[in-house]
Amino acid sequence: MNLHEQLGALEMGVDQLIQAVVAPQADTTPKTPAETVAPQASAEYVAPESHAHEAAVLEQALAAVAEEPAEPVQPTLEINRPGQNEITMTIGGQTVALRPDQIGKLIEELSNARASMTPEPPPGIPPGWRFVSTKNPVMAVQKQSNGDRLLVMRHTGHGWVPFTFSPDMVIQLYMMLTQSK
Repeated sequence: MNLHEQLGALEMGVDQLIQAVVAPQADTTPKTPAETVAPQASAEYVAPESHAHEAAVLEQALAAVAEEPAEPVQPTLEINRPGQNEITMTIGGQTVALRPDQIGKLIEELSNARASMTPEPPPGIPPGWRFVSTKNPVMAVQKQSNGDRLLVMRHTGHGWVPFTFSPDMVIQLYMMLTQSK
């Protein structure tokens, strides 16, 4: 349930509380001038406790509605893998099952969004980083008009991953791949 739905439910609850307090009071409203005279202090007069309790509940509910939460509650994200070809994502109690094609689309969208965010990923490989490598990936190379080379490699998890290399970087890459250690 999102914040707007929660506020709507709370407003409905407040309306119900108001009706619970106002309706009984309307039934006990004096109808003749003689009934409008304040009751004399006597052992026979007892204040209706139910109305006082309902009014206190109403005041608490109204105070809760008026208070702004200090920090909005962030929904939690849960990711599960019920089967080999399925991932489920649960956000704020809503679960969605994703098939491989939908997962690929999600990875692509997240990757495109992440590329424009700061801070950038760390420059070095973080300790304990988990990954799946693709041995001998399918590749495509294209020469750009400015002399750069576009290298697109197909990763089994990430899909097609494009990289653009300047001529100097192509030489460095070649040297890194051919040096013997």
